[in-house]
Amino acid sequence: MQAQRLLSDSDAGSPALYRAAATSSAARPSSSAWALRRSALAGFIALLVLPVLTAAPAVAQMASASYPSRPVKLVATYPPGGSSDLMARILAQKLAELWGQQVIVDNRAGAAGSIGMEYAARQPPDGYSFVIGNLGPAAVNPLISRLSYDVARDFLPVSMICTGPNILVVNSASSMKTLQDVLAEARTRPGTLNFGSGGAGSLAHLGGEMLKREAGIDITHVPYKGGVLSVNDLLAGQVQLVFSDALPVMQHIRAGRLRAIGTTGAQRSPLAPDIPTFAEQGMTGLVATNWWGALLPAGTPSAIADRLHDDLVRALATAEVREKFALLGVEAVSSTPDAFKAFMQAETMRYARLVKEVAIRGE
Repeated sequence: MQAQRLLSDSDAGSPALYRAAATSSAARPSSSAWALRRSALAGFIALLVLPVLTAAPAVAQMASASYPSRPVKLVATYPPGGSSDLMARILAQKLAELWGQQVIVDNRAGAAGSIGMEYAARQPPDGYSFVIGNLGPAAVNPLISRLSYDVARDFLPVSMICTGPNILVVNSASSMKTLQDVLAEARTRPGTLNFGSGGAGSLAHLGGEMLKREAGIDITHVPYKGGVLSVNDLLAGQVQLVFSDALPVMQHIRAGRLRAIGTTGAQRSPLAPDIPTFAEQGMTGLVATNWWGALLPAGTPSAIADRLHDDLVRALATAEVREKFALLGVEAVSSTPDAFKAFMQAETMRYARLVKEVAIRGE
């Protein structure tokens, strides 16, 4: 029979360790002896583990204090020149000032923001890469397409960044001047009016689908790789309607090249107080707001995630960032990670009903 006994330093020439020794049944230790030996072993293991456990918080604190020690990559999921790109550059500049480190904006456009999210999900979880996700790729695209990323599994929510409505615009050369004109044209020529968007699942796409549902009209969706591209084709006469963030269209509205029909916000936008909401015009079911937020790859150390959160909140609270965001037609906001997570879940549930009702499919 084999049993174990605790050797002394003199027995083994080393610190006390458990070693197998041959004993007879008669020499088998009593239960009290076993208890003493188990206690000794537990104490020895504790001496080994305790320094590791006590050092872990200190290591995490040191990592947070030194973060970032090299350039950070901010992934933008849409092309240069659009709202998502410009807000990323505004934040990158402010964070670089706070950190004394370069923040590089990396545009990964396509599939209504999904390509950028897929890329961001594959980055090392070390805090040196984060992404600005919005309604489409973070909440709606997973409902309409098979994607390699799962927001709940692959990302760590950090904070909301901003919110803003869409504006429905037409070419100023069009005969459509009001919402009623748009509806009349769509009913006269069903299926012939095309509306452009920044991609399937974007708020611009959802806005068009809500317009179809609320008014009972038939208009055709034309997806682009970004909202700016859809606006360019509207100016060129390739599409007849576009739901867009404020930034790409306001300059053209002011210059008389585009005409605003309505905004999807619950209230009129301070950037364009003369543009009525759809609710004002009798379409109370067409109220929707785009939103943007920062996410890290899952597995990023909590100390680094907390540091990024705190610095984002600081940046978003500055007058400079708030004013620059207002010029983009969005309102700077911030949140706790848990609040942002709950908000994304609620938005996913809200639009899941619309996706099912009108059978929206991905690109």
